[in-house]
Parts: sequence; structure tokens; C-alpha cells
Amino acid sequence: MKLPTSIELKKKSRLLAIEYGSDRYELPFEFLRVFSPSAEVQGHTPDQAKLQVGKRDVDVLEILPIGSYALQIKFSDGHDSGIYSYDYLEELGKNKDSLWQAYLEDLKAAGASRDPNDPANKRFEEPPKKKCPSHH
Repeated sequence: MKLPTSIELKKKSRLLAIEYGSDRYELPFEFLRVFSPSAEVQGHTPDQAKLQVGKRDVDVLEILPIGSYALQIKFSDGHDSGIYSYDYLEELGKNKDSLWQAYLEDLKAAGASRDPNDPANKRFEEPPKKKCPSHH
């Protein structure tokens, strides 16, 4: 595993800048949120992956190191379950353009949008989870 030589959170430009030696990647917050490695986003198998819609304005609230191998990123929409290994972040950096293009094509095919206020995105929202009555 390659460790990053530099990690910088750029709040104004909404980027995570990460360097691996001479390789530097700038990963937009929306991109990181859309490609979260969490099971909530990716599913447990590829056919369970959930298309992420309306994430254009998502912000990063906090980044926490996980041991010496990963980062946990807390997003403004409440998502914080993805553990981004340094290897995964490097893969995202190397493949950013093709991943982003495929994501935009998936959004278009689904009739969805990056815009958080787009009514077309409503059908992708999870129904609220029912609380189980407490057993005494």
C-alpha cells in the first residue's frame, strides 16, 4: 500500500488534494460522496449499488484518519459510513475522468440530476425507516 505524502482539505474550492509522491489528485467533494466506498452506496454486490443523486452542493465537514491506511469523511448530508483507503483514493484519482463520465451517463439514463432541488430525484430517495416499537 502506498501512503499519501500530502493530504489537504480545500474548503473554498471544495476539493480534497492528495499527493502520492509526484502524483497529485484533486478530488471534488461531490465526486468523493458519489463514489463513497460504503455499503450504503456500493451495496454488497455491484447490482445493489445505489445511484447517488442531487449531491452537487455536498460539503465535507470533517476528515478523520483511520489507522494509517484510510480516511473517514463526514459529509454535510449526514453520510459518514465510507472508509476511504489510501489505495481507493489513489484509484479514484487515477480514474477520476472516466468514473465521472460514467456517473453523468448513469444519471442521464436514470433521468436524475446532480441538482439537490430537482424533483426528478425524489424517486431515488429512501423511504423513512420505521422505528421499531420498544419492547419492555
